[in-house]
Amino acid sequence: MNAPVLVDAHHHLWDLDHRPQPWLDDPGVASIRRTFTPEDLRSTATHPVAGRRLHGTVVVQCIAEVAETEDLLALAEQEPLIQAVVGWADLTSPAIADVLDQLIAGPGGGYLRSLRHLVQGETDPDWLQRPEVERGLGAALDRGLRYDVLVRDHQLDSAIRLAERFPDLPQVLDHAGKPDIARQDFAEWDRRIRRLAAHSHVVCKVSGLITEADHTRWTTADIRPAWDVLVSAFGPERLMFGSDWPVANLAGGWNRWARAVDELLTGWSESDVHALLAGTATAFYRLAPVAGESDGAIRTT
Repeated sequence: MNAPVLVDAHHHLWDLDHRPQPWLDDPGVASIRRTFTPEDLRSTATHPVAGRRLHGTVVVQCIAEVAETEDLLALAEQEPLIQAVVGWADLTSPAIADVLDQLIAGPGGGYLRSLRHLVQGETDPDWLQRPEVERGLGAALDRGLRYDVLVRDHQLDSAIRLAERFPDLPQVLDHAGKPDIARQDFAEWDRRIRRLAAHSHVVCKVSGLITEADHTRWTTADIRPAWDVLVSAFGPERLMFGSDWPVANLAGGWNRWARAVDELLTGWSESDVHALLAGTATAFYRLAPVAGESDGAIRTT
């Protein structure tokens, strides 16, 4: 019997009194320029999805600082809601192996399950294929870590090459590669997504879609074309729900996105709902299973 739980596989936290977030200086994100805590998430995430309420989360890095990853790991050790951390370390550094070992051995180090770099901000289209980056990815693989791929739609070819070159490294595409939902321009994104999905060790987060839509006027109908491509390409068993909270607050917030997902899941089987809302994330990030949870989701090694 599947346990009726919901895992948010992608959200952020920051304490501006403790660690600045320079990206929040952009006037376009002024509405989220404040501290966000796990308690803020608990009090916000009130809308159930397919009858499931939030059970656990994966917190994801925001800035390219090891110190932020250390903060998140220490927080995960104290906060029951957080079940895994996606951190940052400089993949190009000759000392990457030592840095990862120190993170894993430090407070909360057992919660480090994946690494991420903001490749979406890199101007080099081959950044992921740089020899020093590949060396760093090899160090992550050697330590049993996964990799969160953050690229925009025009950078998906680089993600495809990464999947080809690292068939043993479990990878998850964050925010579905950021399709252009605002303009409903999906042709090239669709083609690249299907090529990426042909690699079975790659899964995908259904997250961050509403911030690629018109922030104030988007509807579920605007999201559905991208959603349908993802379901067709990856299948429910390789998709995972993520809120991208509190960034999602720029486009309606956690509950509005949850209501949209609830609508998009109409007519799905219980096993497929479970995969997208909990099973895929549990398998990929090696989260603690919930009592009664089935073992039907994919497993990565």
